[in-house]
Amino acid sequence: MRALVLAEHDNRSLKPATAAAVAAALQLGGSVDVLVLGCNAAPAAAAAARLAGVARVRVCDDAVFAEVLAEPAADLIVGLADQYDALLAPATATGKNVMPRVAALLDVQQVSEIVAVVAPDTFVRPVYAGNALATVQSSDAKKVITVRAPAFAPVAEDGAAAVEAVAAPADPGASRFLERRVTESVRPELTAARVVVAGGRGIGSDGAFALVSQLADVLGGAVGASRAAVDAGFIPNDAQVGQTGKIIAPDLYIAVGISGAIQHLAGMKDSKVIVAINKDSEAPIFQVADYGLVADVFEAVPALIERLSA
Repeated sequence: MRALVLAEHDNRSLKPATAAAVAAALQLGGSVDVLVLGCNAAPAAAAAARLAGVARVRVCDDAVFAEVLAEPAADLIVGLADQYDALLAPATATGKNVMPRVAALLDVQQVSEIVAVVAPDTFVRPVYAGNALATVQSSDAKKVITVRAPAFAPVAEDGAAAVEAVAAPADPGASRFLERRVTESVRPELTAARVVVAGGRGIGSDGAFALVSQLADVLGGAVGASRAAVDAGFIPNDAQVGQTGKIIAPDLYIAVGISGAIQHLAGMKDSKVIVAINKDSEAPIFQVADYGLVADVFEAVPALIERLSA
């Protein structure tokens, strides 16, 4: 089986989700190519060539991909589809934007957010907000797949794949890029952080949410939040963890004042170690936590920060 993986990158480097998607593609049992769409993306292409198991890196370096819009990206992928049996992308904002259009143009059903490969045509994916796992089999000749990156161990970076250029498609002009607003932070990116400290509505106010940030800084981690905290205006929505936010699986996840609604658990329950701090002993978060502390967060968190700082 021949597979093509759409790379997630910023032109300078690859995002970790790409290496996880390559790992999933390799489990299909055939050759794997990586497609890099960008502008001045040679560094990202070189990084893709170092991914273990990659046979070839195909690069379309053109101004049309200064921003990877769904329409030209899908057109290019569909143009290459005859050469592949499976087309994969990480289940990121880019992958979720591009791959459904690819599936529609190819008239096949997308298999979304897989967490395991059973066979080249059979996959495991979460359903019911992650409360159940469904094993699905696709009879489509071409598989269009998005990969939930935290479920796959990234491949190593000891490869030496060939790099070749791919001609850019004509811009269909169906959409145009207007603006990007980037939040600068000294903390790790939420989806790539080894440690995440997340706060919920139990924090009580945006001012008190500083406790979550302080604990994250002491641990060198990222800051996350439940939807309730985001809706309350405690923190911007790019920090939301859950079914309608980011899906993460850090080594350590500390939930502060989070009750543990099903939608939130869907985004973090694959974390290696889960610590919950909540004064409600009946909070659902304790059912998935490895360590639970029933305490007032305004007493427990400052004490924890003090001990860790010492």
